[in-house]
Amino acid sequence: MWSLAGKVLALQLAVIAVLLVAIGFLSVRQSNADFADESGRQLRSSAEYVAALPDVRVALRDARTSNEDPDTLARALAPYIDVGVTLYGATDVMVVSPDGTVLGATDPSRVGKPADLGESDALEGRGWTGDVEPDGERAIAAHAPIISAKDGSLLGIVAAEEPYPSVADQVTGAAPYLALYLGIGALLGLAGTWVVARMVRRSTRGLGTAELARLADHREALLHAIREGVVGVGTDGRVTAMNDAARATLGLERVPDPVGRPVDELGLEPHVVDLLTGEGAEVRDAIALVGTRVVVFNRGEASSDGRGIGTVTTLRDRTELVSLQSQLSSNLSITDTLRAQTHEFDNRLHTISGLVQLGEYDEVANLVGTLTRHRAEVAAHVSQRIADPALVALLLAKDAVAEERGVALELDPGSSLPRLADAQVADLTTILGNLVDNAVDACAGHPDALVEVWLFVDGRELHVRVRDNGPGVPDELAEKVFVRGFSTKPEPLTGRGLGLALVRLICAQRGGEVTLTRNADRQDGERGAEFLVVLPLDEREDGA
Repeated sequence: MWSLAGKVLALQLAVIAVLLVAIGFLSVRQSNADFADESGRQLRSSAEYVAALPDVRVALRDARTSNEDPDTLARALAPYIDVGVTLYGATDVMVVSPDGTVLGATDPSRVGKPADLGESDALEGRGWTGDVEPDGERAIAAHAPIISAKDGSLLGIVAAEEPYPSVADQVTGAAPYLALYLGIGALLGLAGTWVVARMVRRSTRGLGTAELARLADHREALLHAIREGVVGVGTDGRVTAMNDAARATLGLERVPDPVGRPVDELGLEPHVVDLLTGEGAEVRDAIALVGTRVVVFNRGEASSDGRGIGTVTTLRDRTELVSLQSQLSSNLSITDTLRAQTHEFDNRLHTISGLVQLGEYDEVANLVGTLTRHRAEVAAHVSQRIADPALVALLLAKDAVAEERGVALELDPGSSLPRLADAQVADLTTILGNLVDNAVDACAGHPDALVEVWLFVDGRELHVRVRDNGPGVPDELAEKVFVRGFSTKPEPLTGRGLGLALVRLICAQRGGEVTLTRNADRQDGERGAEFLVVLPLDEREDGA
């Protein structure tokens, strides 16, 4: 089996051979053109010379009037024909009657036969030069009319002919020069072919076409068999490779073949385009929300022979993992709530124990009554407005955590929420828990820290509003807080930045939306952020 370099060498040799044949063909054509031009002038001079001889005109006029024998006329014309051949080097000179019959010729066998005049118009009294084919042999011919000096009538024409040299004769005549030129061309072609073959062999590592095709097939098969998404982008920002998993992850199944197209023309969100093509060669474990998926991006630089040729980005769909992390976060939230309540109960028990040791039994009774009333009032306030037990429990738990951190958590008196479908309660618990946690984190440590929650139903839509009086979110970060694992918290904690991305993910999956509706200065002089979630209301499965 030939290598690719060998096939290229053979192909280029064939091309050189074709070029040499073409050069030879063009050379022969040019030689014929030069022959026709040069010989045509000489033949025309020969024909015009013979046609202008007075003795020729006299012989033709006498033969026409006396009905002279053709052989006698041919012998009379022979000396003049020989003069035309001798003076101008024509191969054949003929005198032709007006009816096209040869009256005299260098070749006596042509006398009395029709002359091959080609496309000549010499019988109309005009000179002509062109090609004819007497006896099937191509020749250059020149025709000159013989005009009577007495009455101006046409007595005949003189035809001078010269056959074209054969190809063999032309090649033989030009052999020294042609061989030299063809040899030089062949040597240059062979040298260039050898250089190209060496370069091809070096570039292809000596592989043949079959090996290269098999290697390309294996690459495609491996690329599309990988379950993780793989996207290759060239230095010009165009997609060089993209497997099926990447197209599914990025939501490009209906987009025509993206390979070869600029990344920013695929309809992707700006933060996704930035992850695939942004400045800097490396991206490590960057989290982004792509449609309804939570995706982890890792980008590295690709190079060949030490030269950068683009980047390769892997995409891992972590939507299910994030959902599990959300459930784990809910469990951790319950743990934090129990810990906060344990800490609170320990402090109160220590207080009660101290009062008992001091014999202040009335103070003990007052303290216990106050604590009981506070918890009962909070529980009653929430239960009267929220009908779902799971959401009531969540708000009570978040209230305990917020109180421990010095933050007041208030349920807006205008809140009103009926019992919801179980699936929606689970998602709403995740949304509300994340929003409240972010709000508490944002305003904890600030004077008069406050988080307000408002839940209500408007028509067939469920509205959730959570706002705080913390430092707020700058305008330039209003969109970034929802993507790429962004977090305004300084601590590099694992899982930071997933809360709002998860909220947006759940909203997108349910056909709703989450917006940062207020992050500028509030009218009361305080800063704060307000998040509004709108979800379509599900029907409860039990029909209640």
